[in-house]
Amino acid sequence: MNDATQSPALFIGHGSPMNALERNGFTEAWSLLGKQLPRPRALLVVSAHWYFGATAVTAMPRPRTIHDFYGFPQPLFDFDYPAPGAPDLAQEVAEMVKPEWVGLDRDQWGLDHGTWSVLTHLYPEADIPVVQLSINALRPLEYHLELGARLARLRDSGVMIVASGNVVHNLRQVQWKQPNAAFDWAERFDDAVVAQMADAPGDILKVLEHPDYDQAVPTPDHFVPLLYLAGLAAADDRPTEPIVRGYSMGSISMTCHALGTCPPIAVEAKDAAQLPGGIPADQTNS
Repeated sequence: MNDATQSPALFIGHGSPMNALERNGFTEAWSLLGKQLPRPRALLVVSAHWYFGATAVTAMPRPRTIHDFYGFPQPLFDFDYPAPGAPDLAQEVAEMVKPEWVGLDRDQWGLDHGTWSVLTHLYPEADIPVVQLSINALRPLEYHLELGARLARLRDSGVMIVASGNVVHNLRQVQWKQPNAAFDWAERFDDAVVAQMADAPGDILKVLEHPDYDQAVPTPDHFVPLLYLAGLAAADDRPTEPIVRGYSMGSISMTCHALGTCPPIAVEAKDAAQLPGGIPADQTNS
């Protein structure tokens, strides 16, 4: 199917959940992107923050807004993103990836901040049905790459797939006084990922051999969503392109990637929302 009828797919570097409430270079780019993209019939989101020991999709008609973080101001805990769910799409996902098993979550999870902190800028009216797909923490990285490829046909029926994480995500090394800076190792690894996604996304796991991988990806949860976009790109036999680039607090990459036709938006952005003081960054669940 050609770009005119196929929904784009995205990887969004979501950063701090405070991006939901703030206007900055990144959120303005997301807002512009949402205004210019074709309206999808539904959204399937793979968020770094639903990372547990099973593969599941939300299958409730009204998913709740989950506030899965610590130490942030009360307005963030009061935030609501009342998008409808899509039980039929959840069932479609479960059927599409067989024989892999996907559980239908009808009452447990909902939309976590990896989803709503981004969608509130892409689609602020919260009127597009949203389904979240969990990241199965018990499966190897190859599994997620392959599962992404299995989902490719959804793009032919008006479903936009959005992966939400951060390519570089090391909260133990954040630099509070360097809001737009990046460590050399963070830049090197982020650049390597951009190059690999632009050359051969299906071989994205080659970046595990990069000398800065362990420092850039101390835990896999925020990196794995990228593998879903890489799998989709491999299934489509085409590269992705970076649509937003930038860093936050030295050790967080805010880079966003797109597959398919996307409008030109700000390639360089600044001033991402910060993490709260008074609590160690790695205890915020950001």
